Amino acid sequence: MPFQKASKAQAKARLGLIGPAGSGKTYTALRIASALGARIAVIDTEHGSASKYADEFAFDTLQLTSFHPQRYVEAIEEAGQAGYDVLIIDSGSHEWNGTDGCLELAEQAAARYKGNKWAGWRDVTPLHNRFIEAIHAAPLHVIVTYRSKMEYIQTDTGHGKTEVKKVGMEAITRDGAEYELDIVGELDLQHRMAITKTRCKALTDQVIDHPGDAFAGIVQRWLSDGDTPPVAPISEAQVKALWQEAQRHMPPLDVAAITALANKLLGTQYANPRALSHDEAKRVLDALRNDRGPSEQATG
Repeated sequence: MPFQKASKAQAKARLGLIGPAGSGKTYTALRIASALGARIAVIDTEHGSASKYADEFAFDTLQLTSFHPQRYVEAIEEAGQAGYDVLIIDSGSHEWNGTDGCLELAEQAAARYKGNKWAGWRDVTPLHNRFIEAIHAAPLHVIVTYRSKMEYIQTDTGHGKTEVKKVGMEAITRDGAEYELDIVGELDLQHRMAITKTRCKALTDQVIDHPGDAFAGIVQRWLSDGDTPPVAPISEAQVKALWQEAQRHMPPLDVAAITALANKLLGTQYANPRALSHDEAKRVLDALRNDRGPSEQATG
């Protein structure tokens, strides 16, 4: 069993997004995931909320109704076996306090031990640990969202005036569970992400506005170990331009049609336009601008 030189060549990202309702956890996770890989899977515990973004992102979803830790483990393993590039767990908080989650299981176990809560947790802690281990062992990038507890704070705005603000506090999960991940960011209601824990030095103490492809690029460069130069991902400006050009086309193109056009032009098999590189997106944009469709060409 010889020691080997440490390398990040096969490393996968383990990201955590924490925030209150309305901070954009699901949307942000989809933006980052789309820049990290082409095939995306979502474990949805929010009654299909992720699917509301299906017009902007291409992904497969699995909706859980029981939030037993073992159900999460099975879903994580299935995503790995299916060959997805990125898995979003939206959210991990339900594993803790949802139906059949750890808190509920602990109460049931305590009842079996005549109200002894410590004895109850002896049964439940291994289940939670298996959930965490499944995230670490998954052969793909994993993004976990966590709800945060809500608090109202009073702040001084100057000139003797105060303002009451709603803010998210600690994540709803077992204490410290989110810090099992490589990078953790806390989102506020203005969709700014403050990095609170990171193994990537380039992200230390960063506050990122509307994190997406640029943030994912930093993560990719960190994981690449410097062995190969990273390919510049599609920019947010290019995403918007692609959509605008697709709507000007006659007939207008939806996400699936844009993807099909890109794959035909580039000889690729991308699952969605956000998987394009910067240079590939430029080629597709040029093609769209040169081909607005028969109706528009006829009208000049």
